[in-house]
Amino acid sequence: MGRGFEAPNVWRARGRGFQMGVVHPSGHVVHLTGQVAWDAEERIVGKGDVTEQTRQCFRNIEALLAQVGGRLEDIVSLTTWFLDRADLPQIQAVRGEFLKPDTAPVSTSIMVVGLGHADFLVELTPIAVVPETRFRSPSP
Repeated sequence: MGRGFEAPNVWRARGRGFQMGVVHPSGHVVHLTGQVAWDAEERIVGKGDVTEQTRQCFRNIEALLAQVGGRLEDIVSLTTWFLDRADLPQIQAVRGEFLKPDTAPVSTSIMVVGLGHADFLVELTPIAVVPETRFRSPSP
């Protein structure tokens, strides 16, 4: 788990579900491809529903991290790509379901005109640091 921090002369996260900075102990840095609302058979989960699509993104991230001994609280940075500013409250609510405030990552949200499939509403790109004590090499 990383330790979040702030600085006195910089705006504050104020419980918004992210940290201003994260210092993480040693471990294995894990970069994941941006996760979208596909299930294992590449069917879209939650077509037209940003809440369900965001949940599927987190389920995919959780499954991928588990393959190397990681957990969601190991995420140190999360980039959120989304189509509609009005969807941000739902996306942030789902983040709160999956990420605990005391281990929340740093965060960047970027509104885009499109994603890799016409039905995708959100994409999440995480970076995690899995502690040495839990890390296991991924199987092919």
